Amino acid sequence: MGFKVVRCDIIKVVEGGRIRHVFFDAGRDQLLAFMEPQEVPGIPADYDAGINAGLGVPGSFYHFAFEAGSEVALEAKRQELLAKGVAVTDIVDHEWAKSIYFTDPNGISLEYCCLTRDVGTADDVTMQVRVERPIQAMRERWERLREAGTAAD
Repeated sequence: MGFKVVRCDIIKVVEGGRIRHVFFDAGRDQLLAFMEPQEVPGIPADYDAGINAGLGVPGSFYHFAFEAGSEVALEAKRQELLAKGVAVTDIVDHEWAKSIYFTDPNGISLEYCCLTRDVGTADDVTMQVRVERPIQAMRERWERLREAGTAAD
């Protein structure tokens, strides 16, 4: 995703194994951190890091969204991901923002978006029904993306 690595640690586990810990600068004073266990007792070597699959919910439920900056930058990010072989959605227009969705190699759902209007109005911050979708359609959409991502590997 192009985030700069700002800190790397190895945590040696007393009972055996180690954990790699990496912090990325996600911009706007935000950091994103990941931990990778290696031969740690009690942690399977092959596990699904994507929280959605483990919970049995569609991939869109729990995801990280990053601001692309503009519609031009969003399309550029989409083309960059496609050029790297990443399965990514077409641009989705939400009325207030446009987004692309994809998964990282660990199955974590990710989004790049850009705001298309000012947000934070009284209407924006009032919880209300804004769209209606069948859950099966949501599952199928994210399953297609997951399968495309696996095929790109």
